[in-house]
Amino acid sequence: MEKELEDTLEAIYLKYVDNEDNIITVLQDIQNELGYVEKEAVEWFAKKTYTPVSKFYGVITFYSQFHLAPRGKNIVTVCCGTVCHVKGAPKVIAKLKEDLKLKGADHTTRDMLFTMENVNCVGACSIAPVVIVNDKVFGKQSGDKMVKNLKYYKEELRN
Repeated sequence: MEKELEDTLEAIYLKYVDNEDNIITVLQDIQNELGYVEKEAVEWFAKKTYTPVSKFYGVITFYSQFHLAPRGKNIVTVCCGTVCHVKGAPKVIAKLKEDLKLKGADHTTRDMLFTMENVNCVGACSIAPVVIVNDKVFGKQSGDKMVKNLKYYKEELRN
């Protein structure tokens, strides 16, 4: 394990002990520090706290806020709820995957600039289909509209 990673985990551990935090708080701190919950960090914490690794993974897989792989700088969230689905979300997804050059089960672009996620519902049925990029909501989207909207984010990353 890298010294820098171990130092980061040790600092989180000391905070955990001082505050009598729970696994969720520890995982949030790990993710905030590393950008995702790294397998090596989970194993380190499990060993240090005498807690089964399975207990950590039970929490990680239950809560959608935790990510086991690095994510891109921009998060593209596509609503796949019933109304969004009926109004064209699958076509939007296909167009975005093509534009971002995501193949198969890939969710993050090779350059780590975009991660595309599908969610069950964002609660904005009146403007379906809905795509959220970071914190900005785009309603009544088509694949072509969304590709145009992503141009702004691509240009921002070049500057």
